[in-house]
Amino acid sequence: MPPATPPAPDAASDTAPASLVGREYEVEIGPVAHGGHCVARTDEGRVLFVRHALPGERVVVRVTEGREDSRFLRADAVEVLQASKDRVEPPCPFAGPGRCGGCDWQHAAPGAQRRLKASVIAEQLERLAGMSAEDAGWDGTVEPAPGDKVPRGEVPAWRTRVQYAVDAEGRAGLRRHRSHEIEPIDRCLIAAPGVSELGVEKRAWPQTASVEAVAATGSNDRQVLITPVPGGRLPLVELDRPVSVLRVEEEQSGGRGARGGERNVHRVHGRPYVRERAAERTWRISAGGFWQVHPMAADLLVRTVMTGLTPHKGDMALDLYCGAGLFAGALADRIGPKGAVLGIESSKRAVEDARHNLADLDRVRIERGTVEKVLPRTGITEADIVVMDPPRSGAGRRTVEQVAALGPRRVAYVACDPAALARDLAYFRAAGYVPHFTKAFDLFPMTHHVECVAILKPAEKSA
Repeated sequence: MPPATPPAPDAASDTAPASLVGREYEVEIGPVAHGGHCVARTDEGRVLFVRHALPGERVVVRVTEGREDSRFLRADAVEVLQASKDRVEPPCPFAGPGRCGGCDWQHAAPGAQRRLKASVIAEQLERLAGMSAEDAGWDGTVEPAPGDKVPRGEVPAWRTRVQYAVDAEGRAGLRRHRSHEIEPIDRCLIAAPGVSELGVEKRAWPQTASVEAVAATGSNDRQVLITPVPGGRLPLVELDRPVSVLRVEEEQSGGRGARGGERNVHRVHGRPYVRERAAERTWRISAGGFWQVHPMAADLLVRTVMTGLTPHKGDMALDLYCGAGLFAGALADRIGPKGAVLGIESSKRAVEDARHNLADLDRVRIERGTVEKVLPRTGITEADIVVMDPPRSGAGRRTVEQVAALGPRRVAYVACDPAALARDLAYFRAAGYVPHFTKAFDLFPMTHHVECVAILKPAEKSA
């Protein structure tokens, strides 16, 4: 059990609790925890969340956040006294304590990373849903994406969208962990080749706050979105290959939450969108719109979802949080002209893309708004199959209850956060739905993120 929180200092005292930042402890590292760190305890029982360590190691840690009265401390492993057999030398020269915060597990062998992620999923299922792996229909493994099984010490180059921060000197880099400070870099090892070819890190970006580089899968489309500093002028862009350039104003509220909100984007030159290829269709994705970051993710997720749902000709299908229409298009192809698909999406730009992408399918209808508000207004009282691909925060109890009330024979829940998945699986169980099977995929190598697909079915009625 974590130690009890120390009592608050006397209200009459002006003495604030002392900061522990910089203090070092020698500790043994315990289990992995959600968020890219492991748990440890000091000799006096303080709880530490430690980055750059692995379970079972003996390390010296340095506190990065926390005070005498903190419930827990955050720390970095700065010296390894007894290393895990899974430890490797980080391939990236910018990884390590106090440096780039983009990757969590550069110091772990690829197979070990997947085992760590599996441990996190299992812990979240048990703690938040009261489910074992067997209850969830999960074999307990996290599968690599096709082509990502690289030798120990190597890094798959998978990230097709990279957002660089720019420092006061105009240098592109990535933010340090839990910090606004920027680590300038000359190359990101996990960036897809199409992103690296743009050479964003090799040039200066005066009067610029951030640069997002996009390399579409299945086309040669490349895009750079530039956010100038307030009042700044757009720099003259000369990159290593032809590219569309767009100016981004400050982010606005709304959209897909943690998966990308609405932004004001203005075309400078080139197309205001990229063309992605997946599920045997070409998809228009407008600037800043959501699309899976791993080049194999869209096809892999579509295959898994369709296998789990087993669509029938004539089905009534829902695609909730439908984005640019990926799952809606796959459903429409399988249910045939006598079936119907309703997609719901809150982002205006994504709705426009989805309607464009699926304009040849008159059995598909796309509605704009939040799922919990739009779904009851549609008048739909029954659905055969449902896909849900919510943002990182999950769908929530109300939406889960709305979906269950439609009585689908199968629900496919796509989750990029195991905690949100576990919470929503608990809501589904209370509403009469249980996992048929669950799959987990490592679509974000070197980071703590993981993608899961849970296929749900009505619980069997007891006699």
